[in-house]
Amino acid sequence: MKKILSTLCMALFGVAMMAQQPVITFEKTEHDFGKINEGDGRVSVVFNFKNEGMAPLVLSNVRASCGCTTPTWTKEPVEPGQTGSITVTYNPNGRPGRFQKTVTITSNASEPTTKVFIKGEVIPKQAKPVNKYTVKVGDLSMKSLTLDLGTIKKGEAKGGELEYANLTQDEHSVDLLSNALVDAYLGSQVTLPKMKANETGKFAFSMDTKAAKLYGPVEANLYVMVDGKRVIEDAYKLTVKANIEEDFSQMTVEQKQQAPILETINNVDLGTAVAGKVLKGQLELKNTGVNPLELRRAYSTEKDLVIKPCKAVKSGKKGHIGLEINTKGMKPGQYSRQVMVITNDYQRPVQKVTVTWVVE
Repeated sequence: MKKILSTLCMALFGVAMMAQQPVITFEKTEHDFGKINEGDGRVSVVFNFKNEGMAPLVLSNVRASCGCTTPTWTKEPVEPGQTGSITVTYNPNGRPGRFQKTVTITSNASEPTTKVFIKGEVIPKQAKPVNKYTVKVGDLSMKSLTLDLGTIKKGEAKGGELEYANLTQDEHSVDLLSNALVDAYLGSQVTLPKMKANETGKFAFSMDTKAAKLYGPVEANLYVMVDGKRVIEDAYKLTVKANIEEDFSQMTVEQKQQAPILETINNVDLGTAVAGKVLKGQLELKNTGVNPLELRRAYSTEKDLVIKPCKAVKSGKKGHIGLEINTKGMKPGQYSRQVMVITNDYQRPVQKVTVTWVVE
């Protein structure tokens, strides 16, 4: 009997102690922002709570589940029967899509840890046309003046587009100025030749490598005509680039066995010259394969190096590419240039050679 009375007393004591603790209750523990615009900035909600206990309520910490959510809360003790609040702010910038975040509250209440929740969906902000079309071409605006079509196999065609916009309040006509040589392998189309305010159009291009005579990097330049003005300057120049490669994918085993082979090319030293003199040399091509070795192209990115191509090289024979550099205006020192050699050797169609010389 004494044991039962003792247990009952302890239980009653525990209830009495709990009754003297603060008790936190919320009007709501979840808030749905619904759809919010990323461009409108931060959004906030207030979670109100009440102390329904018998002792002062103190919030020791309020922590969000991520850095995009910031809580602020009542720091002073909340007396019994009084209210406090927690303001939760969410930053949608750079966070498109649905979200759900948790805020954890730690206090001296009878339930020491409680949670509130926020959720919603961020609608991404739309880029303004002025931010997309930043390159000025007269009264037009474009994203870029250059279109890179990448690598194209010889015999294939590939196309691409350059966008333009009329960000003025006036109407404008649009056209392209080209030449017969470019038109032979680069077709072009203006999708919107007459533009009203805030309209956008495209220059569409298609490169036909069957008609292009070069291998390796090729480039075509055209000029934009606005309102019929034929202005030939860099601000109006469009550049379409591509890298044309020979297609060896359909070669048979027999064709590969009979194919030409370009022996590894050594670097070329043109020697030493007094400034103002012309240095000449040769780049040797040796065919160790069966069929004739054909030089598709030899070029340097520097214009001061003159390259004279050679004819096809028969099996076991040598051919020579002429090299010539005028040292006029060069200061004393060592110089070098890179020469790219493109042949019909299917295993190594492109070889890079360094040409060096010294000016005294």
